[in-house]
Amino acid sequence: MRIVVSNNADVPLYEQVAQQVKAAILRGELEDGAALPSVRGLARDLRISVITTTRAYAELAAEGFITNVPGKGAFVLPVDSDLVREQLLRRVEDGLVAAIDAARLARLGRDDLVEMLDALLAGDADAAGPPAGTGRPAGAARTAAHR
Repeated sequence: MRIVVSNNADVPLYEQVAQQVKAAILRGELEDGAALPSVRGLARDLRISVITTTRAYAELAAEGFITNVPGKGAFVLPVDSDLVREQLLRRVEDGLVAAIDAARLARLGRDDLVEMLDALLAGDADAAGPPAGTGRPAGAARTAAHR
């Protein structure tokens, strides 16, 4: 598992960590029962506060992705397919709400949105390159890789 955090992102550091661990679990990179890096070790590797990693792990535990075993560490819980589906549906809804808000500002209609969605689903968006504003200044991101 590789975690990259950036102070320049609009998302708080703890949330960046939690999102990336969650994504690794959903992709199957972290299997049921896998041990996560210790809170202190991850904080040291990423050069962030122990409080930040503790909050990320607490959030993951609250959402049912990991469990914290006192004296032993944090471990990946079995993925509940209903939980995973609900999490993914929430992400899709959030993305669609943001897209609709932007479309309203740009005065795009339903047909325009449907056409854009069809093009994205067909893979036509790959030729357009990465979205604007995704570049990071050199040295702005920190990475930790754990195996």
